[in-house]
Amino acid sequence: MRLLIDALGASAGGGLTYLRNALPHLAARPAVEISLLTGEAARTELPALDNVQILTGAQERSAFSRFLWEQVEVPKLARKVGADVLLCVGNFAIWNSPVPQILLSRNSLYTSVDFARDLRRRGDYRLLADTRAKGFLARKSIRRAELTVAPSQAFARELTAWSGREVVALHHGFDHDYFFHDPTPLPAPILAKLKESEGATRLLFVSHYNYYRNFETLLGGLALLKHRQPARKIRLVLTCELSPRKNPGSYQTGEVSRLLWELKITDDVIQLGAVPYLQLHQLYRSCDLYVTPAYAESFAHPLVEAMACGLPIVASDLAVHREITNGAALFFRRFSPSELADKVAQLLDSPPLQAELREKGLQQANHFSWEAHAGRLLELAQSLLHPPR
Repeated sequence: MRLLIDALGASAGGGLTYLRNALPHLAARPAVEISLLTGEAARTELPALDNVQILTGAQERSAFSRFLWEQVEVPKLARKVGADVLLCVGNFAIWNSPVPQILLSRNSLYTSVDFARDLRRRGDYRLLADTRAKGFLARKSIRRAELTVAPSQAFARELTAWSGREVVALHHGFDHDYFFHDPTPLPAPILAKLKESEGATRLLFVSHYNYYRNFETLLGGLALLKHRQPARKIRLVLTCELSPRKNPGSYQTGEVSRLLWELKITDDVIQLGAVPYLQLHQLYRSCDLYVTPAYAESFAHPLVEAMACGLPIVASDLAVHREITNGAALFFRRFSPSELADKVAQLLDSPPLQAELREKGLQQANHFSWEAHAGRLLELAQSLLHPPR
């Protein structure tokens, strides 16, 4: 089977994580040949694989310009490489694909009422209009593709209700050996920043800055913890910098930067900036708890990584978070700094509870497999080529 993967939309974050992990397992399957359409930025992040042909396209364009380019050029590429099935990993389908296509839909912002409300509160009507336009295309894409796949049961149900078309759930995976294999130390600047927090309880949140990861609730919770437990030294470790032009996208950091000063927690937040993926396991293991306040998610890879590293988790109460952690976390209402602080304090005050969540997390992380994901995805592709009578 010749599989054409359209990955022009996967340039950062979850899309790039997906490609980096899933591609080797798809390529390792017998009798499968892959043509991968991607941009230059993602290409440098991907491993060299013998049976993967790399094609580069118009990733540097705007999202809508790229969408139009794909509608014209991807059908041509499908014919040129002799593709049997087209796999679109960037939320948007090809309208007139000459071969059956599978759409991977993983952007929860298009269906999130909270995100729309947040943008109106911030007065970011340009991003709101942009999200609604992309959401329109994403919903139409689900109806255009022969099959749409979501990375969790919770998000699949949400997409089914939103689009009126059945969506299949297929968990993303986790490759334990790959994630932990690199012994290279963390870069010196990152180690220097971590050294400043030696002796403190470290709460970790792995994300670049954006609105839907709900940093405001996280910072509010940290301030309350600091006030309620003055004898305990607590530091929040971030894999981003809360300053302009330090994060992908058009998200403005002014409000969250002011909040650091207003809450008097500037010295309590360790802003590491981006951490190399292959050294992330060392960062997880240098921290004590993992905390996520996100109000919109479709899978949340860092939760699996945190569980695999033995970190107890405190997470916002989303159906996706409950599904992925499956009993290995404590939950709080997603816009409640007070509940976040309560749950973190509950966990810090109870070593037995920490041990219980740690053990449950280690077991739960074993249920996620990129090899199993690749196998099921190719089974779905085969079913489009040879549908049952």
